[in-house]
Amino acid sequence: MPAGRGRAAARALPALSTDDQLTPLQTHGAPQGAREFVASLGLRDGAGPRVVGAMIGSIDGHATVAGRAGGLGNPADRALLRELRTEADVVLVGRNTLTTERYATVLDPDQRAARAAQGRPEQPIVATLSRRPALLADVPLVAEPDVTMLIYAPSGAEPIDGAQLRELEELSAGAVVDHLHERDGAQLIVCEGGPSLLRDLAADGRLDDLVLTLAPMLVSGDGPSLLSGAALDEPLAMTLARAARAGDHLMLHYRA
Repeated sequence: MPAGRGRAAARALPALSTDDQLTPLQTHGAPQGAREFVASLGLRDGAGPRVVGAMIGSIDGHATVAGRAGGLGNPADRALLRELRTEADVVLVGRNTLTTERYATVLDPDQRAARAAQGRPEQPIVATLSRRPALLADVPLVAEPDVTMLIYAPSGAEPIDGAQLRELEELSAGAVVDHLHERDGAQLIVCEGGPSLLRDLAADGRLDDLVLTLAPMLVSGDGPSLLSGAALDEPLAMTLARAARAGDHLMLHYRA
């Protein structure tokens, strides 16, 4: 037995309390599709604006593989993301994520039809923050005529075709959430990252929920973690409200 293991085994360990005991993962009944799972989260309960982070990460906490989040996902995770978008009034995405992931086609036809049947716009608004809007000009989503694309930028920023430019004196994640609520009546905002934007929402006290897919991979390296940036003044405590699995991927819903 290695020396380190022997020393660890020799130490007396305290008895586990009831709260320390491990319990099996509960999926709360029969298997669900992504639509049923999202409906069960109650994201539209209560007053808004409610901000829900939607992220995927590796077991060791990385948000990308080879620079992109797509390498971590599976079909169930992609279905979950699109159903979260279906519920959302606004999809909030960081500029780097929009350009790196080459955003296009927010919803499928059946999801657009479901929104229309509820008397809602067929597509959620897509919003981002950028000090240089021109960098978004070649993102495929910008050229889609049926998507309302909002770019929040500082005064004097150059507009681009296909997007509405909104100038804010205070260009922060929290200020954008407030503006979307006041100007557009947004009650549910789904933030798809990236890690810097998600960190800023948490720092501003504006992250209410996190729907996290945990991918069964170890990545390592210097890529971004689920949150990137300066340490929060105080860690944001979250409560696990629901959990499910799809193969070896875990879908976890946390509430702040």
